[in-house]
Amino acid sequence: MRILIVEDEKDLNRLIENRLTREGYITDSCFDGAEAMEYLRAADYDAVILDLMLPGIDGMQVLRAARGMNNQVPILILSARSDTKDIVAGLDAGADDYMVKPFDFDELLARLRLITLRRVETRENIYRCGGLEVDTNHKTVRRNDIIIPVSPREYALLLYLIRNQGIVVTRQQIVDNIYKLDQDINSNVVDVYIRLLRKKVDVGFEHKLIHTIRGMGYVLEYTEKRRNHHSQPSNSERR
Repeated sequence: MRILIVEDEKDLNRLIENRLTREGYITDSCFDGAEAMEYLRAADYDAVILDLMLPGIDGMQVLRAARGMNNQVPILILSARSDTKDIVAGLDAGADDYMVKPFDFDELLARLRLITLRRVETRENIYRCGGLEVDTNHKTVRRNDIIIPVSPREYALLLYLIRNQGIVVTRQQIVDNIYKLDQDINSNVVDVYIRLLRKKVDVGFEHKLIHTIRGMGYVLEYTEKRRNHHSQPSNSERR
């Protein structure tokens, strides 16, 4: 499972990261609200540990923005604010749990297990785009009801792309988010797996789903029209 730690106290951030890593979690860390929003846009996390008193964009703003984007990742607030009104405000804003500092690591781990279990039970398990279906329960891929055999690395890459459909992701983001523990993967190898996926997902189908955005990265989407905030690429830029 992949956990995002949003905590501006660097020593505490590092302590949480080290403990979660020892427990078998994959972790990303950031220290302010603006950076947290970038991480949430770029990756799909199983849970977020979120401090409220962050520089710039505070934790409550991060929480509201995430829920405003319909990002339903489980969020556990970990804050020194212990007033009942703060706890109620956090839960009402969409947090899944609230812990007050100082805290016990064993309790933190138990609460993480609980909120991630809830997500497994309630989250949508099939991602769809233009006739393509990625079933995370059975680890299968179909397009127009045709089963497409994929390797574990191809599956991980396709799942990341379809979870972020319509969003341009860089080669380095792909490496960082889905191949973090794989020492054989680098940004050049990503191109190889993109080509392999295209042969399986796009060849023989009228509409191509996996596109290269020159100088930026890749995007999986059904329509030709761009839907993000970057400038519109010309037809020659998409292949």
